[in-house]
Amino acid sequence: MSVVPSIKERRKARTKTYDHPALVNRLMELMAERKESYREASLASGLDHQAINRIRGGKRPSLTACIQLGNHFELDPNELIEMAGWPRIKAFDIHTESAENLPPEAVEVAVAVARIQNPGERRQVSDAILMLLQKYFK
Repeated sequence: MSVVPSIKERRKARTKTYDHPALVNRLMELMAERKESYREASLASGLDHQAINRIRGGKRPSLTACIQLGNHFELDPNELIEMAGWPRIKAFDIHTESAENLPPEAVEVAVAVARIQNPGERRQVSDAILMLLQKYFK
């Protein structure tokens, strides 16, 4: 089993529709958090200066662009990859702990979060949970 999508999977993904507004909204949120313009975020990601403008205009970002944007915004590249309608890249799935080493209530929370279909919403819920935990442990 390969960790990157096959050519066949990528070709199939190209013809599928994706939630363009959700992807654009997520990019806008990320740029607002960093107070970056489209141009600044594009260049800081290693893309050309018009990359995010093209995405806003309806062009699906490539797998590489999603990875570069994810790296720049310090998030799991699979979030943007899935939002752009590409198949998930297993190489980015990091398994630091297995479920058998976690208490049952932690597994319940993880399973509930994993059920959230929209990657942007899933990220927001995860961030909220982490923020609550950070406040609890202060």
